[in-house]
Amino acid sequence: MESELKTKGSMKEFIGLLRQLKWPKGKTAIALVLALFSTAASLAVPLVTRELVDSLTTASFDWKTAVFLFTVFILQAVLGGVSYYLLAFIGETIVADLRSKIWGKVLRLPVAYYDENETGETMSRITQDTTMLKQLVSDHLVSFITGIISIIGAVAILLYLDWKMTLIMLISIPVSMAIIFPLGRIMHKIAKATQGEMAKFSGHLGRVLGDIRLVKAYRAEPNEGARGDKAIQSLFLFGLKEARIQAIISPVMTLVMMSILVVILGYGGAQVSKGVLSAGTLVAIIFLMFQIIIPFAQMAQVFTIFQKAVGATERIQQILSMDSERAEGVAIVPDGSIQFESVSFSYESGKQVLEGISFQAKPGTVTAFVGPSGGGKTTIFSLIERFYLPTAGVISIGGTLIADIALSDWRKRIGYVSQESPLLSGTILDNIAYGLEERPSLEEVRKAAEAANALRFIEEMADGFETLVGERGMKLSGGQRQRIAIARALLHDPEILLLDEATSNLDSGSETHVQEALQRLMEGRTTLIIAHRLSTVIDADQLIFVEAGRITGIGTHDELIKSHSLYKEFAEGQGLS
Repeated sequence: MESELKTKGSMKEFIGLLRQLKWPKGKTAIALVLALFSTAASLAVPLVTRELVDSLTTASFDWKTAVFLFTVFILQAVLGGVSYYLLAFIGETIVADLRSKIWGKVLRLPVAYYDENETGETMSRITQDTTMLKQLVSDHLVSFITGIISIIGAVAILLYLDWKMTLIMLISIPVSMAIIFPLGRIMHKIAKATQGEMAKFSGHLGRVLGDIRLVKAYRAEPNEGARGDKAIQSLFLFGLKEARIQAIISPVMTLVMMSILVVILGYGGAQVSKGVLSAGTLVAIIFLMFQIIIPFAQMAQVFTIFQKAVGATERIQQILSMDSERAEGVAIVPDGSIQFESVSFSYESGKQVLEGISFQAKPGTVTAFVGPSGGGKTTIFSLIERFYLPTAGVISIGGTLIADIALSDWRKRIGYVSQESPLLSGTILDNIAYGLEERPSLEEVRKAAEAANALRFIEEMADGFETLVGERGMKLSGGQRQRIAIARALLHDPEILLLDEATSNLDSGSETHVQEALQRLMEGRTTLIIAHRLSTVIDADQLIFVEAGRITGIGTHDELIKSHSLYKEFAEGQGLS
């Protein structure tokens, strides 16, 4: 009962998804009409053949019938070719529309989704799962419809020609259904499990290949190879399960149909010898039999693909039904202080990362967050960016809740430079101009690069701004990546600046260049900095000491030295007092 309910739910989701897609209605109608004409032509062939065979037995060959038969064959071939192209067009159109919908949805899912799901699994949904749906529509859906029409038409003609033979043949239908339906339910489970395993495998590939330097640096190739082999073996076993079912369905279907064909040939031959049936009619019956057998045999394959498509649809609908980031809101971002009021946050229920955080960052000032690692400083930045929503308390700017501001307008006001400063594969120019609605002029990019102390090293490269940075910018040094990230922030001209340990991983030479660039970037902006080296933020307007998710001290450097024992210990440990 439970499996039947799941199947009904899956079917409902499948039909619901098909309704959401952008079907080229005109071309779909033309493809169906052409397919119907082609089917009708194929049904006419046995009747014309009967006349031709009967004319041969009377020694008066009918040339007109032969020419007509040849014309029908040509017409059927042309209609079939055009119909095939239109079906391929329809399949490609709807899968492109579906992929576009999923891609648009995936881009707008909250960061929490990516915390819980591997990138490769999401990629599998967009590529492999949608391909299953395309296969069903392009290769099987209309052929299934025309197959049904062909079977109904052939049965109707057979009843007209010889109702006794038709009844013998119809015995095969309940026998076939009794075999197909139980196996179909098993195939659905296997198909769903296979797609899930394929998504996991894709996730493993994405994770390993994305961090291939880490894998090689720690000689983890054997371990990752073993994990990959385990996933491949699992897919292999699922494939064998599917093959075993196919190995039952196809031969049994063929056996049933061929048995019926042998019976009909025997019975029909006896009828011809008695003179009750003409030779032409027997040939027509055999032709019609094949027009039932072939579509019926194809339905076994359609049934398999259909089960796979339904399973894939469940996973696609899971993504499409998820809540996107709340994007709507007021379009004007007010000026004023950034205010945290009793803000708490947890990634998982019961595990508080931040608790009762309250502070104010006034316009044009520098606020620095310091304290032990893991205290929640980066999480505060994530809340400001609206990657996550507070579990308690409110965050506002100028008295307006940031959650009530249109997301794109809010993030447009923020510039973020992290210790990693990731770059996308592409050119230096692409990375500096990344995210801008309009492509900036080269002169604007040059000015931003110059202000970020990046112009010199860029122009020293053979391809200048067209230099390819490699995956994640690995062809550049850490200092170069940081300066490109700063140039990007300068070009965006944000009002609020978030600097997450922007100089922590740099050598002294690079740090000097980056610090100079950061000073230019901070001018006139509300700046929030996370820093472990207190020397870089000693002159901040206020320092906020964060430990174990709580604020335990706010003040200037001198004030905290006097009032906060742990801050004083940090400062003395770094040669400051």
